[in-house]
Amino acid sequence: MSRIRHIRLIFVFNLMIAVMLGTGLALWTPDLPRAELEQRYLANPADLVEVAGTTLHMRDRGRRDAPAVILIHGFGSSLHTWSAWQDRMAGSRRVISFDLPGFGLSPPDATGNYSDARVSQIVLGIMDRLDLKQADLIGNSIGGRIAFTFAAAHPERVRKLVLVSPDGYESPGFTYGQPPDVPMLAQAVRFWLPKPLLRLSLGMAYADPTVMSDQIVSRYHDLIRAPGVREALFDRMRQTVLVPPETLLANVRAPTLLLWGEEDAVIPAANAGSYARALRDAQTVLLPRMGHVPQEEGPARSLAPVEAFLAT
Repeated sequence: MSRIRHIRLIFVFNLMIAVMLGTGLALWTPDLPRAELEQRYLANPADLVEVAGTTLHMRDRGRRDAPAVILIHGFGSSLHTWSAWQDRMAGSRRVISFDLPGFGLSPPDATGNYSDARVSQIVLGIMDRLDLKQADLIGNSIGGRIAFTFAAAHPERVRKLVLVSPDGYESPGFTYGQPPDVPMLAQAVRFWLPKPLLRLSLGMAYADPTVMSDQIVSRYHDLIRAPGVREALFDRMRQTVLVPPETLLANVRAPTLLLWGEEDAVIPAANAGSYARALRDAQTVLLPRMGHVPQEEGPARSLAPVEAFLAT
């Protein structure tokens, strides 16, 4: 190899390395300081509480003497997904929402355990802390799975159950009895999370992506960058082991409302039939022109059947 060609190869190689490093630095998405996030998203310092050996971000709103409802959000989300519902319901109910450990402003679980059994323990801890003998439970996506798991294990503590496009049945990447494989490329989110990429991912949850405002995308982008959240996100995925839900659902005594956006591109509305057959007392409401998070996409329209169901 001639000296000139050798020098050219070294130059090209160094240029490629420089481009790769420059791209990596441009996309690098570091954690945000917790104090900065609390200033933006913590309504009251008293909303940070200790429950079942870990710290939770929890909002307890409405009349203390009114019937209680507990709201459980989905994967990668936060209690903010329920803000519109919580505001509307607080006039007649006591409404409790919280960030699951390792999401939103709840730090990673101090135990390192992200199983459904552990989250059920946390829900029980919330109820005991607030001296709630019984409550209505509402869960969206994995929050729905957590809600029916809790209702099956503690039927005496659940008056009514609302499952909003719940997770639970196996799907591509999630097979009963074994944790999912987490692709290495997906794990790059721990270091790189460009906002346009996040917007594209979040868009799957909406039938009408225009509902997904810059404010909503910025909130998701900010909160996923809370210290420890991205690592906890993958810990939760690696610890998720689905079981056929029929046995759990058969143990649910609470009357149940299945609420589903007809255009859900994350978990198909066709799953509602499987849940309805497995539950002893269930009714189904399908919402036209809505996706996976109807509580965000159409708060008033999606809440109406929930309020009617809880009122009976």
